[in-house]
Amino acid sequence: MLETWVVIVIAFAYLALLFAIAYYADQRADAGRSVINSPYIYSLSLAVYATAWTFYGSVGRAAENGVGFLPIYIGPTLMIALWWVVMRKILRISKQNRITSLADFVASRYGKSALLGGVVTVIAVIGILPYISLQLKAVSASFTTVAGAVPGLGDTALWVALILAAFTILFGTRHIDTAEHHEGMVAAVAFESLVKLLAFVAVGAWVTWGLYRGFGDIFARVAAEPALSPMLAPFGGVGGDYSSWIWLTMLSMLAIMFLPRQFQVTVIENKNEDHLRKAIWLFPLYMLAINVFVLPIAFGGLLHFPSGSVDADSFVLTLPMSQKQELLTLVVFIGGLSAATGMVIVETIALSTMVCNDLVMPVLLRMRALRLNQRADLTGLLLGIRRGAIVLILLLGYLYFKLAGEAYALVSIGLISFAAVAQFAPAALGGIFWKGGTRRGALAGLSAGFLVWCYTLLLPAFARSAWLPIGFLEHGPFGIELLKPLALFGVSGLDQITHAMIWSMVANVGAYVAVSLLHAPGAEEHRQATLFVDVFKRPADAGGARVWRGSASAPELFNLLARFVGLRAASDAFAEFSKKPLPEAELVHLVENQLAGVIGAASAHIMLASVVKEEALTLDEVRAVLDEASQIVVYSHRLEQKSQELERATQELRAANERLTELDRMKDEFVSTVSHELRTPLTSIRSFTEILNDNPQLPAAERARFLGIVIKETERLTRLIGQVLDVSRLESGRVEWHESLLDMREVIEDTAASTSQLFRERNVRLECNLPGRVPKVRADLDRIVQVVVNLLSNAVKFIEPGQGRVEVALAEDGGFLRVDVRDNGPGISPQHHELIFEKFRQAGDPLTGKPQGSGLGLYISRRIIEHSGGRLWVESRPGQGACFSFTLPLVSEAALAA
Repeated sequence: MLETWVVIVIAFAYLALLFAIAYYADQRADAGRSVINSPYIYSLSLAVYATAWTFYGSVGRAAENGVGFLPIYIGPTLMIALWWVVMRKILRISKQNRITSLADFVASRYGKSALLGGVVTVIAVIGILPYISLQLKAVSASFTTVAGAVPGLGDTALWVALILAAFTILFGTRHIDTAEHHEGMVAAVAFESLVKLLAFVAVGAWVTWGLYRGFGDIFARVAAEPALSPMLAPFGGVGGDYSSWIWLTMLSMLAIMFLPRQFQVTVIENKNEDHLRKAIWLFPLYMLAINVFVLPIAFGGLLHFPSGSVDADSFVLTLPMSQKQELLTLVVFIGGLSAATGMVIVETIALSTMVCNDLVMPVLLRMRALRLNQRADLTGLLLGIRRGAIVLILLLGYLYFKLAGEAYALVSIGLISFAAVAQFAPAALGGIFWKGGTRRGALAGLSAGFLVWCYTLLLPAFARSAWLPIGFLEHGPFGIELLKPLALFGVSGLDQITHAMIWSMVANVGAYVAVSLLHAPGAEEHRQATLFVDVFKRPADAGGARVWRGSASAPELFNLLARFVGLRAASDAFAEFSKKPLPEAELVHLVENQLAGVIGAASAHIMLASVVKEEALTLDEVRAVLDEASQIVVYSHRLEQKSQELERATQELRAANERLTELDRMKDEFVSTVSHELRTPLTSIRSFTEILNDNPQLPAAERARFLGIVIKETERLTRLIGQVLDVSRLESGRVEWHESLLDMREVIEDTAASTSQLFRERNVRLECNLPGRVPKVRADLDRIVQVVVNLLSNAVKFIEPGQGRVEVALAEDGGFLRVDVRDNGPGISPQHHELIFEKFRQAGDPLTGKPQGSGLGLYISRRIIEHSGGRLWVESRPGQGACFSFTLPLVSEAALAA
């Protein structure tokens, strides 16, 4: 064991560090430079889901059920994938209505019902008490394990509860925030998430590679132990009970949404809904990282300690302690402390806000106790209520720990709380997707589900702790077997959590739907239902509803707001709208919205009624106003869409006009180029023809020379016209392609033979470097021959007679057949490599650029090769010759067989 004073000093030093981080974040927020406005901080704050249950309890459950601990983490991973649809909607609703808590969210949806908010708060407090007791149990047990019992200290769990209460008050209730943001708390929780992850990974890595020789060694040893090998089965110690996995997965999917602390960090503390995009993959990654070593630690503990000698929940601590790893033990203790304190701080802040806004304040307001002195500043009262609630909640958690917490392992205690908060799902999810849900239906569903939860989970916990007769479990109340809490109506063979979830959900959903269908919603309920369900049909920055009719006094509204938020905050709120006169409905909405951010929607609604004279609206009037507002939004969206379409059409028209201008320019350039090229041979033909006609007495040799020139120019003209026609057909897509399997060796040999006369006339040597056999290609024979002839003609054209050579090579090149036509001519400047393939150019000398022909041949050749699936290019430098190359795809064996 470590020295007690060392553990205490380190623990308090760590808590002081958390407070310093929180203080710094709050100071930055006051200066307008938020440190938590980051998707990474937001994602880390969501990891408050990983509590002492994860840090200690998951190892204990894995030691009992093998992989049976996984559903608790599979559920959140599956659920978070749906967050862009579900959670984004909840976020948008909460921002527009300044929601302050989960109870406030449910109450606002169903007509701002104070009664419904109070019911949600009671269920949340009672349901979360087991979870808080879990943290107290974990911290006190870990302290006792590390430092031993401290004489004179008394009950460690009580001291932990009191210290955490004081710490939470310092963290979250230093002042009233009209948006209920706790930036310091979020920053500290994000830091704690890193600490507990690093601590758990550290002990996991030490067990895996320090105590044993890796994952394979641990799992092999477990497989060799008959008593432990069943844990390697697909469902571990659960015994193949996949129904338990399904219900635990569903339970954890709902818990990640509706645990008050998760709602607090996910919704209330959110700074930007776009942060969800990164959290959707970062949070599951965190869950994966913190669970990688759960099985190695659990199996390592089972292998290391004799059966039953050490509580499996403490393996994370006792394994390093058994090997005298004092520093690692201390790191693990701090990690467990982080996991527990993070949960307690956020949970109690969330619950204290609910107790204040949705339980205590509505009662005080309806008693008119706060209306006696209209000038009183109530911020101190609000802070006092919340601080008192924090202390009370933690003491109740301690009380549950003493009464029933000892009867269950850590994970079992946590699952009881999970099942409690799952009761919020029908009313909350139904409320954002179904307009037919009513206040009565939500009350009926929540009450029915909660009563079944109490009967099947809470009362059995007290019975196992001897606070109720054990016969209550074994034989049912008054000996009625059908009412046994663990086998209700004769349904047996299920684990306790699955059994409770099935019956509570049947009761909850059944009552919610049935009562909602039997009772029509009121005007206020219908208004709120429309605002919640159709939230995405409104602008993202829109506030809540403005369906209101009555009269109000601006000074009275200002004084009312100042009583709850302070004079300065009220002045700032009114200053935003002082530049232009506001309609009364807008002003009333402004004040109600600001109040809702402090005392909740239900209490704000009650308080506002004390200073305004509101005329009740009928359901038809509400529908008419909302329909009109919806139509305005729809028309606004349509107008925006039309504007965007018009802008796109304008851009397309502008682009088309530019394209037409370019085409017109290219047409003029093409006509000019072609007409110039056609004029040259025509002029030559006409000139030499006139010479022959005017000089019939010319010697035969001279006449033959002139006739040869005329014939060559005629051939040149014919070739040029053919190229122009080829370009026209290629551009219009009217070319007829006759593809077949080709042997490129034969094609090159035949083409070389047909052009041999040209090479002999120029006294240029032609060499063919061809392999004995090459794979087939599929292409148009005539077009490929045209390409090869063009490349050979170009090569011989630029070589001095009697001094050059041209080489044709053929080879396979990564799924293609490559043809190289290489010469030792003057070469081509690199800046001209692509220019020589352009259509609208006057081809010139590769070095000087002086015009020498139409240049359409290479353009046509490239189009032919590209159509066949290959490419054509040139590699050359001045004075080093040129190499024109093209590739054609090889035909696969399967295609040949077909």
